[in-house]
Amino acid sequence: MMKYDTPHTEESLAAIAEMPKLELHLHHEGAAPPSFIRGLAKEKGLNLDGVFRSDGSYAFSGFEHFLSVYEAATTVLKTPEDYHRLTVALLEESASNGVIYTESFLSPDFCGGGDLGAWREYLAAIREAAELCERDIGITLRGIVTCVRHFGPDKAKKAARCAAETAGDFITGYGMGGDENRGSLKDFAYSFDMAREAGLQLTVHAGEWRGPREVAEAVDDLRVSRIGHGVRAAEDPALMDRLAENGICLEVCPGSNVALGVYHRLEAHPIETLRDRGVPITVSTDDPPFFHTTMRDEYVSLARTFGWQAEDFARLNATALAHAFCDEVTRDAIAKRLEAQ
Repeated sequence: MMKYDTPHTEESLAAIAEMPKLELHLHHEGAAPPSFIRGLAKEKGLNLDGVFRSDGSYAFSGFEHFLSVYEAATTVLKTPEDYHRLTVALLEESASNGVIYTESFLSPDFCGGGDLGAWREYLAAIREAAELCERDIGITLRGIVTCVRHFGPDKAKKAARCAAETAGDFITGYGMGGDENRGSLKDFAYSFDMAREAGLQLTVHAGEWRGPREVAEAVDDLRVSRIGHGVRAAEDPALMDRLAENGICLEVCPGSNVALGVYHRLEAHPIETLRDRGVPITVSTDDPPFFHTTMRDEYVSLARTFGWQAEDFARLNATALAHAFCDEVTRDAIAKRLEAQ
């Protein structure tokens, strides 16, 4: 892509912030506004000591603590109705930041404990909320069923069964989040094979904490078409070339990476290195309220730090649309909305 020497004005940054956006890496529970979780806890009389700071934001230090706080916050989400309300809240927040299409990670472990019958009930509530939001505020949601790595391969098989049994025009993908430092990716190959056989598209969190080898193993052992984060691939030029040649898309979350200390500042983030090497990249928020970010913030921060212009963000959207886990009817409809801007 072109390099730009023209500094941004406040007007040009504002225009970039208002661009329509596509987001491919968003955790459903991780997108819950703190006020929503606190309010739900109050309604249910539940104690969430340690989950929030004095200013009301989520309280954590480091990746493992973040995971424990995340899971503690989900304990207030106990019914399909809770997930209906959560879905509306997160989609309203995303839409307010210009997102017109988003994919979120949905875990059967949190939605019914991996039981297929319960999962169907939770999913019906989530989908109903998504359809209401698409009608009323113009944001389209698709779901990626996600197992949790540190819950182990056996629970991953249950999640994959839930995914396979509900695959269709709304549940379009399967992936894995959780603690990247637990186990090996090949331990989860069976669940990914189940999802693939059901026609689901595949992604996996890799190359955030472990190095480039983990990214290569994601491709070799799980045969995914997208990788969540994947930023450590920038340490291996041959791997970057392989990702570029095979069109493996990275769901890059710069604000998340900085907030968790993968990189200490945005200037040190390798997103531009990956992009300039030809690796397909997209930009997402991951768990936005945890990391004090929004899609607007991500766009503006990248513009300020790397001098990216509207053309660069338009290409990001084009890449996200090309690699989105949706059917062609949906892809065409989103493309028309982007063209109309």
